[in-house]
Amino acid sequence: MKKIFALIFLVGAFSCSQKEAVIDYTKMTDEERLKAATQIAQSTIMVDGHVDLPYRMKVGGFTLQREILDVSVRTPDGNFDYPRAKEGGLDAPFMSIYIPASNQKIPGASKALADSLILMTERLASTFPDKFAMAYSPTDIEANFAKGLISLPMGMENGAGIEDDLANVQYFHKRGIRYITLTHGTDNLIGDASYDTTGTYGGLSEFGEKVVAEMNRVGIMVDLSHVSDNTFRDALAISKAPVIASHSSVRKFTPGFERNMSDELIQAMAKNGGVMMINFGGSFIDSAYAAGGAKVREHIVNWLAENNLSRRDSAAQVYINEYAAANNPFPTVQKVADHIDHVKNLVGIDYVGLGSDFDGVGDSLPTGLKDVSMFPNLIAELLKRGYSKEDIEKICYKNVFRVWKAVEDYAANQ
Repeated sequence: MKKIFALIFLVGAFSCSQKEAVIDYTKMTDEERLKAATQIAQSTIMVDGHVDLPYRMKVGGFTLQREILDVSVRTPDGNFDYPRAKEGGLDAPFMSIYIPASNQKIPGASKALADSLILMTERLASTFPDKFAMAYSPTDIEANFAKGLISLPMGMENGAGIEDDLANVQYFHKRGIRYITLTHGTDNLIGDASYDTTGTYGGLSEFGEKVVAEMNRVGIMVDLSHVSDNTFRDALAISKAPVIASHSSVRKFTPGFERNMSDELIQAMAKNGGVMMINFGGSFIDSAYAAGGAKVREHIVNWLAENNLSRRDSAAQVYINEYAAANNPFPTVQKVADHIDHVKNLVGIDYVGLGSDFDGVGDSLPTGLKDVSMFPNLIAELLKRGYSKEDIEKICYKNVFRVWKAVEDYAANQ
């Protein structure tokens, strides 16, 4: 009997110690909370659904022979490099294999560009094996994380890379692509895009329906960022595995902006078991900033013409930066947290993640989230709002890992 009472006492004491270990981050000072957020970022796997580094490397002159843009060291521009990623705790940025819509007009051009950007990403990992490593599964990311390496999973932004050949879905899976964004700026062979008003198919095309089914079969996540609402609904109806939106935000905060997701679509994605990864771009998170940006651009165009200057002139750059800051201030990190809040409150914490669009949205990024070193600022804001460490872990990687593994499992059982 004494042993039973002793056991009950120990269990009770352990339970109390567990409760005492729960940290109330809301009662910390901002400085204490940021320190805690940084510790969480450094000790937790962090996945970003969309970083446009490969295309930035292409534009910056990265070749297979010589690295002109060296992101193994701190770079003076852009949003991503190795030192800043380590500072911010970013462990697995999905490298965007971005295919501009203009490539769709030239047969073979989209696939060729995709191949070149994949090679470029692979070369980054092989050139700096002490810093980067390729990753083709959640298991790979976990192994790389244990070694202190930054994983480079890949997603193809614009299914135009498939061209008109369904066999290319499996081809790109073999090349390491683990999600495909079905469309980009304009309608393609797969379906209608959110930025295009043509409505070529009224959603997915017949070919697009086959593409979604084939992506399920081989184990590529279906990414519904950039698609029209009708394409979104059609893809959800066909997909047998959970889907993602790799870099989209909440339309409630940007009325009329179809590129973002409506509450109806967020709820449908959650019912599907998918995950929505929040875009940090200013025009994605704040309609006032988007409207102000249009006015600023109009003023700048007229000012440049009146002063016979181009955007490249140093005097013009100074004026542009000062005018934009004074007349259309950037949104803040709190706005990004508002979008995460909305998804959590609407469908739950299990369906939201991070999809920054770093290196893809220019200089529109919010104050406090200008590059990959600043992820702790967002985590600190979420902690301030009452999010737990477990919530943060779900947002950072557990939710997207759940979807990714479900897609792998579905493919393995075909």
